[in-house]
Amino acid sequence: MTTRTDRGYSTSYTVEQSPDEVYAAVLDVRSWWTGEVEGSTDEVGAEFTYRHPPQHYSRQRVTELEPGRRVVWQVTDSNLSFVSVPDEWTGSEIVFDIAAVDGGTELRFTHVGLVPDVECYGACSTGWRHYVSGSLHSLITTGRGLPDPW
Repeated sequence: MTTRTDRGYSTSYTVEQSPDEVYAAVLDVRSWWTGEVEGSTDEVGAEFTYRHPPQHYSRQRVTELEPGRRVVWQVTDSNLSFVSVPDEWTGSEIVFDIAAVDGGTELRFTHVGLVPDVECYGACSTGWRHYVSGSLHSLITTGRGLPDPW
């Protein structure tokens, strides 16, 4: 299920795996967000960069880690070459909420600040759909992320 909210782009789904398994997969950023990832993704206060040359660069600071429950990244720097305001992601938050539900675990992803009136919304929501609903979902359910189609 994909929805648009005032807060940002959001999508969610339920898998059979446990909250701890979903949490571990989210932290394994290099396996699902296919591009160049440098830095630590599993420690509060750590920063990592994501590059998908030539169109995407961003730096994220890990601001919250609640095992089996929640992961939050603050985007501290960004350069998206395909939009007129290349730093539109800067200051936004990327949130993974994980909750046990009947039959498994729900993962709710929200990119707070990625709203429909932001130029990147169309391309970025398409990208997140691939990475979160495709690649991360595959990593959680099969142990393998999906290669980048771009």
